[in-house]
Amino acid sequence: MEVLCREYWHANQEGSGPLLAATISPIAPPNYLNRLDAIYGDTNAASISRDISYSLTKTANAAIQYPNPEINSWTEIYSAYWYAIGAILAAEHPTTKPDWTKVYEAWKDVANTVIKGYSGGVLEAWTLPVLYTAGKHLRAFAIKADENARASGGDTSFNAGGLQEDIAGDFGKNEKLEDAARVINRMFTLCISDRAPLEESRKWGLYYTTNLLFKTYFKLNSIGLSKNILRALSASKTDMPTLEAFPRSHIVTFKYYVGVIQFLEEDYAQAEENLTSAWHMCHRSATRNIELILTYLIPTLLLTRQQLPSSRLLSPYPSLGSLFAPLTLAIRIGSLSAFDTALAEGEHEFVKRRIYLTLERGRDICLRNLLRKVYLAGDLDEEGKRNTRIYVKDFAAAIRLGESGASGEGMDVEMDGSAGENNDEVECLVANMIYKNLMKGYISRERGIVVLSKNGAFPGTGI
Repeated sequence: MEVLCREYWHANQEGSGPLLAATISPIAPPNYLNRLDAIYGDTNAASISRDISYSLTKTANAAIQYPNPEINSWTEIYSAYWYAIGAILAAEHPTTKPDWTKVYEAWKDVANTVIKGYSGGVLEAWTLPVLYTAGKHLRAFAIKADENARASGGDTSFNAGGLQEDIAGDFGKNEKLEDAARVINRMFTLCISDRAPLEESRKWGLYYTTNLLFKTYFKLNSIGLSKNILRALSASKTDMPTLEAFPRSHIVTFKYYVGVIQFLEEDYAQAEENLTSAWHMCHRSATRNIELILTYLIPTLLLTRQQLPSSRLLSPYPSLGSLFAPLTLAIRIGSLSAFDTALAEGEHEFVKRRIYLTLERGRDICLRNLLRKVYLAGDLDEEGKRNTRIYVKDFAAAIRLGESGASGEGMDVEMDGSAGENNDEVECLVANMIYKNLMKGYISRERGIVVLSKNGAFPGTGI
């Protein structure tokens, strides 16, 4: 166990949590690719605990004395880690069928021994990255185990009648991830319930474990459980450091998930605040994270400020460009048919990302821009100002053109309103625009005209 214990000594001498966390990493570093093999081959199941305990007491500096409880705790952690390495190496062996369920169970033992070390007051707050590493990989192995279970098909002999798809088709499909969520929740409780002074408190690990729970709940499609975490954080706010005192990476991730939760609850004003903050704070090189933030910030700003993403914003992110560029162009030119086509073509991806219903509301902005074009195409009065009285039948013709295609080829649009949109339907659409403050004015049904405001007829557009 020379390799493992040498790393442990070095991390303790440096007082570095990340270095200590690296000692239980299930991934070999690039400069030492056979690290896991070296550790696993250095002992056996019969003598693992004795070998680790003996090696840990052989410090590099005889003047450094480690208390027995700490040695005992790390002996348990490294023993569980050794068994987990064995399961990982077996799963990754090219000649054997990978058993990620066994890997998950072995790593769960690692996580539980780490939790035990903290709950017993043995591990200090500076070692919190160890907790992060245990939780992060627990979630990853749980996902792999569930994927492995789904791929193998499982045992369905109990349901020979053919009703499995209807009754129990989803049974246990995320069994390990649900179990991992419970373990990570214990990590969260471990941090939030600590009553030590802030300098020595586990509360500094609160937002990392919170973010890990958010990721897990989102993966499980149990977003409602995230609200329980937010309520717990709110209740403990007086005993916690301010959010700004935490590492920037923790803040960005937290604000992103809170913003998405608010987005899904249609609290768009708060979602805009948190997502915008996350976007500004996110490191520019973290392109994947920026893409995730913009995926929800763009639809949010479309509703709250009627703002469209520029080509300059989308150009560094091709996947976002393919998602939003067609919709953005359709809204910008006021083409209802192009908007409907873009929404239909991207429906699968929009639904998957939970933004379809929000983007669908963007049709109002598209319609607003179309009606604005009718206003701009109108005659000028004697003072050189736009005519603010527009016939409903003109709006009806424009809507019919917009829904059938920009060119309108082969269409017979009658300006008296007998063809195309029924005037009552058009009046309803215009009234809806006025109600949503996308237009300013009123409808004169007796004369069949829409009287627009002389100042700011279309708020937010400069007209």
